[in-house]
Amino acid sequence: MSEPTEPTNSAPTTDQPAGDIAPGGPSKSELKKRAKALEKEKKAAEKAAKMAEQAAAKEAADVDFAKEFYGPLPLHQSQSRPRHARVQISSLSSRDGETVLLRARVHTSRAQGSKMVFLNLRQRTESVQALLMLAPEKVSKQMLKWAAGLPTESIVLVEGAVKKTPEPIKSASVGDVEVHVSKLFLISGVEGRLPFTVEDANRPDSEVDASDSQFNRVLLDTRLNNRVVDLRTQTNQAIFKLQAAIGDLFREILGSNGFIEIHSPKLQGAATESGASVFKVSYFKGSAFLAQSPQLAKQMAIAADFERVYEIGPVFRAEDSNTHRHMTEFMGLDLEMTIEEHYHEVMELLDSLFLSIFRGLREKYKAEIDVVNKQFPCEEFKFREGPEGTLKLTFKEAVDLLVEDGVAREELDDINTENEKRLGRIVRAKYETDYFIIDKFPLALRPFYTMPDPTDPTLSNSYDFFMRGEEILSGAQRIHDPVFLSEKMREKGVDPESMKGYLDGFRMGCAPHGGGGIGLERVLMLYLKLGNIRRASLFPRDPRRLEP
Repeated sequence: MSEPTEPTNSAPTTDQPAGDIAPGGPSKSELKKRAKALEKEKKAAEKAAKMAEQAAAKEAADVDFAKEFYGPLPLHQSQSRPRHARVQISSLSSRDGETVLLRARVHTSRAQGSKMVFLNLRQRTESVQALLMLAPEKVSKQMLKWAAGLPTESIVLVEGAVKKTPEPIKSASVGDVEVHVSKLFLISGVEGRLPFTVEDANRPDSEVDASDSQFNRVLLDTRLNNRVVDLRTQTNQAIFKLQAAIGDLFREILGSNGFIEIHSPKLQGAATESGASVFKVSYFKGSAFLAQSPQLAKQMAIAADFERVYEIGPVFRAEDSNTHRHMTEFMGLDLEMTIEEHYHEVMELLDSLFLSIFRGLREKYKAEIDVVNKQFPCEEFKFREGPEGTLKLTFKEAVDLLVEDGVAREELDDINTENEKRLGRIVRAKYETDYFIIDKFPLALRPFYTMPDPTDPTLSNSYDFFMRGEEILSGAQRIHDPVFLSEKMREKGVDPESMKGYLDGFRMGCAPHGGGGIGLERVLMLYLKLGNIRRASLFPRDPRRLEP
């Protein structure tokens, strides 16, 4: 039996270095590869974590924390009535520190960088600056971007704090405060592009005419074609507040003098003045006429013992006059009253009425007059208030003044528009007044119902009132005797039988009486010196305009 062989420590028979192979493990190069892979995976994980962190941060940043504080409101269908008190811009000066809620139009807007938006908010004649500033948890960047994109003339609901400003804000009528907005909602937006901006329409011509001006001129026809936008200007808001004031003062003064208001029909069976300037309309199987004045109704009311009456209503004139002072439909302020002794009682009451209206406008509506004067600057309307009273001229004296100024007497059988204005300049220079009366007009120039002068049958007991050289009232004593009235009707080419109902009132006895008719728009135009009567009419009607 042989002996077992002992193990030996002899070297391996291969020629590979012994250190390249680790018993049971990978090679060094494999380890390096694995290490690089692990490093790459680590970096990728870190990058993914960072991106996730950034995405989360971005998502957090994109979350609009102010989304409940702004945006379009649902269509207003009177869904609720929370009774939140709302304020007027005009009251904000006395509300420093208060949080207020108001509805207004966006007059202008501008973004300043990405953190601030300025809005000029407008209510009728008043405006105020509003400010939105980026603020954590209050005003987001999304809210700022939305506010900056609101079209001008949008109607918005604004909540914010009223803050005093260190300096007056010249672009706002309420310039001593501004509103720091915390909530802003859209009530009504604007579809399409506006024909012009309200800011341009409110600008004085002097600014547009400046040599370096970049402003747009808004022509009168463009304004009237887009009257709804034009009427939003602060100037127009003031003009029509003053128009309403004249009507209010007219009613108030006459009411305190024993007058009552009447409402006469505007469809008549015959022309009031003359057939040349009357609108004829179909009336079932016949024809009717639009009233040229409430003249007949006023006189019949006097015959019915109303004693003193007035009316505010539309007057229609079918005159193809395309001038600065004529319209085919205007608002008449008419009155009629009985006479005790002399027709000057009527003239003097009318004079007192005008003086009271002028004083009322000056004393109660200075702010509105100032607003209009910014766009239509003019010298203050002057009228005599001393013991000398209103300047009163006879027609002959007025003609003499014009002749002295170089007008040929043969041209002055009637005083035309050009010579009226010339007379106004003469009177202003000589008597320092814009308001005067001319009495005793030639009878040939007056309607058939005008009472002739008792001593000179070529003259009449009639008068016109003037402002800045233009007629604003025509009036007279009326003929109250039916026989005499019929005679004068025939002389003027009017058939008495065509106005039997009118004449019958006088056949049953009528007191002596007189009155006058005033053109509301003309008074307003001349008081403010607007230059064109269409600016004093809400939706003017003339031979070329029936719309809007």
